[in-house]
Amino acid sequence: MHHVRDSQMYGQIKLFAGTSCRPLAEEIAAYLGLPLSGRDVIKFPNENIFVRLHASVRGQDCYVIQTTSTPVSDNLLELLIAVQTLRLDSAARITVVIPYLSYARSDKKDQPRVPITARLVADLIQVAGADRYICMDLHAGQIQGFFSIPGDVLTAFHILSDYFVQIRGQLKDPVIVTADLGFAKKGRNFAARLNCSMAFVEKRRTGNDANAHALTVIGDVQDRDVIIVDDEVDTAGSVSQAVNIVKQHGARDVYLSFVHGVLSPPAIDRLRNLPIKEIITTNTVPMPPEKMLPNMRILSVASLLGEVIKRAHEGRSVGEMFNE
Repeated sequence: MHHVRDSQMYGQIKLFAGTSCRPLAEEIAAYLGLPLSGRDVIKFPNENIFVRLHASVRGQDCYVIQTTSTPVSDNLLELLIAVQTLRLDSAARITVVIPYLSYARSDKKDQPRVPITARLVADLIQVAGADRYICMDLHAGQIQGFFSIPGDVLTAFHILSDYFVQIRGQLKDPVIVTADLGFAKKGRNFAARLNCSMAFVEKRRTGNDANAHALTVIGDVQDRDVIIVDDEVDTAGSVSQAVNIVKQHGARDVYLSFVHGVLSPPAIDRLRNLPIKEIITTNTVPMPPEKMLPNMRILSVASLLGEVIKRAHEGRSVGEMFNE
């Protein structure tokens, strides 16, 4: 009876899609067998955003699905306004579902006179009226500590690694390579899952621009298939250097795997010209047709997010899904 009481406490699930990732929201709704709730999102000529609900959410368990990729400021503000709209309409509980959280790289003061914008974003989400949050693959674990509301930080690791487990038989002596040492720990999980070894690209970043300088490969990639893994690809500068340097060190086929395909210019031009056999990513960030490359495969996070929404509503463990 415990589960039944829990799920009744907040009324029914109401799913709201922001404008940033409507197709993903539709997939999540299909997984749950629920409709997306009606809402209007209007941008006035003066650029002010206006949200209106089609029906009351009083006493209901509301989920707002909105990724905060480009246009970042619009998508973030729309999320905040949607949350406040639900709060003012007396929703019982509001959970923000943010597949890609922007500003996550601004998570510490790594030089004098700079902001910690990830903390500001967490504060804004709470002030708007969110009770819980669901995110995917945050750039740094400590961002969870910026929220004083409970949340679930999920990873697409299982989705991405499952794909490579399936094609493991086609790979020649595969090796996992991380584009920088900061991602080494997560890379090790990948290597353990595929039962293969690891190598690292050592690089040093200079200045505040997106340019980093790759130096060398630590480990053996000679005549082996290489899987380069990362959490996010923005301008593709780091992964371009990683691909080129493993090729210089004798790598066979190169695969590129990452969760968030931010792919700001000139990322697509860079990726198009690289000797990459396959690029595997997810739909945490929408991939418009003009960014789709012939060697790109997009795996969906919809069933993962849908299952977590269902468990959160029923008051069941999310960790059980991953044997945790």
